[in-house]
Amino acid sequence: MIFLIGKKNSSLRVVGTVAAVFFGLCLLLALHRYYSFYATYDQGIFNQVFWNGTRGRLFESSLSSALSANVVHNNELPEVFYYRLGQHFTPALMLWLPIYALFPSPVTLTVLQVTLVTAAGLVLYALARHYLKPQLAAAIAISYYCANAVIGPTLSNFHDICQMPLYAFSLLLAMEKRWWPLFGILATLILAVREDGGVLLFGIGVYLILSRRYPLTGLAVCALSFGYMLVLTNLIMPLFSEDISQRFMMERFGQYAEGDEASTLEILWGMLSNPERLLVELFTPFFGKIRYLVAQWLPLAFVPAVAPASWAIAGFPLLKLFSAQGESVLAINIRYAMTVVPGLFYGAILWWAGRQQEEDKIANRETTFLRFPSAMFPLPSSSRFRRFWSLCICLSLFFTFTSNPNRTFSFILPDAIRPWVQVPLVRQWQHVLQVRSLLAQIGPDASVAATNTIVPILSSRREILRFPMLELRNDRREIVKMEYVIADLWQLQRYQAAFRTERSQLKAIVPQIDRMSNSGEYGIIGFADGAILMRKGAASNSASTAAWASFRPQLQPILQKN
Repeated sequence: MIFLIGKKNSSLRVVGTVAAVFFGLCLLLALHRYYSFYATYDQGIFNQVFWNGTRGRLFESSLSSALSANVVHNNELPEVFYYRLGQHFTPALMLWLPIYALFPSPVTLTVLQVTLVTAAGLVLYALARHYLKPQLAAAIAISYYCANAVIGPTLSNFHDICQMPLYAFSLLLAMEKRWWPLFGILATLILAVREDGGVLLFGIGVYLILSRRYPLTGLAVCALSFGYMLVLTNLIMPLFSEDISQRFMMERFGQYAEGDEASTLEILWGMLSNPERLLVELFTPFFGKIRYLVAQWLPLAFVPAVAPASWAIAGFPLLKLFSAQGESVLAINIRYAMTVVPGLFYGAILWWAGRQQEEDKIANRETTFLRFPSAMFPLPSSSRFRRFWSLCICLSLFFTFTSNPNRTFSFILPDAIRPWVQVPLVRQWQHVLQVRSLLAQIGPDASVAATNTIVPILSSRREILRFPMLELRNDRREIVKMEYVIADLWQLQRYQAAFRTERSQLKAIVPQIDRMSNSGEYGIIGFADGAILMRKGAASNSASTAAWASFRPQLQPILQKN
């Protein structure tokens, strides 16, 4: 970390260079992931929400409807007029609707996500400069751009939490500068990111109270964030649908509830009334949660582990994640990990500010009292610690790359070793070019059912479902079947050898294709490299039917596996 001993201007240039490299590489990789058909369902959901929003149908989505409690639990049909606000309350997304209206494409969301995350790092540098010398502030910013919890979610499908670091760092900077009107605006934006945005804001309020810096402001922030979350999840979101209580709370926190549904108040009471259960959830799996914390701390050389402010702010997002069930809550490469980042980095800034003050006192031969555990850590000028920090950053980048976040590096790395699963770059694009010929046959306004990785490409339309779903309720409240069906079986075939998800999708999709083609309701009008295109009421193309008949026996052994 040679920049730690550089000059002020050189540190700023280094941060700008690293930010530009981060932006360029992440954008290139994310666009490659999208265009090579590795983006998945969530990218399609958000794109359809924005696409509908530009047409005056705010927050409506047939793709979101397919995930609703009415569909999942009650076997009802998806609806094109379903309001996604019942699942996730995300009004802050509408800030970006004018940009999307100018460039209406799923790619716009990818560019937006990378831009927001990159901009957050620049604000972080400005925040660090409030306390730290330029070289140390640059180290903090570079650690951000090299963090697994930043890179992984940035390379994922578009998600609402990509706004959180920018708003949180800006809010903390506004607090340091005492720009209270801006502080209030940013606090509102954090709450508007999604229904659980108040968890991070609550942590900031707790820090303001415990640090005694602005205790009254902290009390107001805690009251606002906690009250907002309770009112929103118990009174407002149920006006749109019952998904928050019937699906999302039960899937994440159902272990604290009785029955088939629970409100946030009932979940909180379940935690408080059963502390033994809560403690078990918080600490198990023990080594899994230790690995998660290590991954979060690594780019900052483990400083957040001993920084009180990091625990005060990031402790509440961590509490939310650690008390929940499901594998995804401990996945460092998906969006939830990004909620922990602001607290960790701000706490590290404050911790280093204290060490910097101690070093200045030692240099001036003033009396200083080094307290545990700070006394165990080196001063900012320590060359040995700079080397250790550099090693931590390199390890963070290494582990990020080898974890292949969201299959971004699948053209280089294998997705599985035993059995070996890897699709070379040339093969990926050969497949893309052939499938594009099928996609070109689907009209821009036609209704369509598509497999998971094709959904984002076709999501700029009113009526779209994930195949094998085939029916929905349209704007006239009529039940209709999709006009087109396109299924990319080639990718599922490649990955099913090692992944159950792809295998289960194949087992659901192939019999559905057989039924549709055998009944004559849908004709096979195209087949290319393991991807099939069908149209309702059309006569089958003989060449495409023959190609499907030749490909279909390759799938039979897979369908017979347990």
